[in-house]
Amino acid sequence: MKAIVYSAPGDSSVLSLVERDPAAPGAGEVRVRVAVSGVNPTDWKARSGGTRRDAFVEVVPNQDGAGIVDAVGDGVTGLAVGDRVWVHLAQHGRPTGTAQEYTVVPAARAVPLPEGVDFATAASLGVPAVTAHRALTVHEDGPARLFPGALEGRTVLVQGGAGAVGHAAIQLARWAGATVIATVSSDAKAALAQAAGAHHVVDYRREDVLARVSEIAPTGVDHIVEVSIAVNAALDAEVAANHAVIAYFADDGGETFAMPVRPSFAKNVRIQGVLLYTVGEDALDVAVADITAALGDGALPVGEEAGLPLTWFDLEETAAAHDAVEGATVGKVLIRVADL
Repeated sequence: MKAIVYSAPGDSSVLSLVERDPAAPGAGEVRVRVAVSGVNPTDWKARSGGTRRDAFVEVVPNQDGAGIVDAVGDGVTGLAVGDRVWVHLAQHGRPTGTAQEYTVVPAARAVPLPEGVDFATAASLGVPAVTAHRALTVHEDGPARLFPGALEGRTVLVQGGAGAVGHAAIQLARWAGATVIATVSSDAKAALAQAAGAHHVVDYRREDVLARVSEIAPTGVDHIVEVSIAVNAALDAEVAANHAVIAYFADDGGETFAMPVRPSFAKNVRIQGVLLYTVGEDALDVAVADITAALGDGALPVGEEAGLPLTWFDLEETAAAHDAVEGATVGKVLIRVADL
């Protein structure tokens, strides 16, 4: 089979295309014939050395993907050869991800797809959708699960509504019944956030975000999904409702943040970090179940018309795909592995 590998951290030039024998699944594992591999910022960051992988002689990158179950290991139930699946966290704690024709993953990482969901949509889930789900379910007085009506009567502010996590957060919040406000930095990104389902879109480069959000939500916003807390912490504290949660999932804009004391403590604001690699299996299982239900309801479409443009590369162009994500290509970067 064809696989993309690297043996030492570095820029995208460390990636190479090689031929390898497909591995056999062990107990509790399945082998997936990969149709599409999804690329996330964590993939190029891990490859560049941001995550230590000293114990692995050779690494196949990329956490997310989609394909067809090709072989099933001992003890696996609920999955069978021929099942169409979406794959998440394929490379977490393991040296082998989805940038290859066949990948072996724990059975819990391969999730059956509802009828009619294509592999491009499936490969766009994983890291972004699970992160968004977690950000929307950590409110101390909010639901721990998402379903239609779960966020009814609540207002969600998505900072960075044109990003992959922002896109998934808009769609999941809208599916769950919330009023959704998204911030963006251009007219083009505003169109994407609107296409994703945001009720209100605010251009932070041209508008007074505090004034606009306060006008839309006079009593404050209940959930804030934050991509850049280093930049937005003070604003978030001001627009937060009493008992709001600010769930931040990235360090865009800086490695530290400061927040005004009075509005944050006076409104009992909760600051919640979100990193799915350390969140635990229970939270992952809940997210996967809810995301799959949303898929079945048609709530998570992709493509420019749905607010998430797709940029495609072939497997041998994986280095260029990593560079595209590192260069902040808008939308989702996908790698075409096989035509299944």
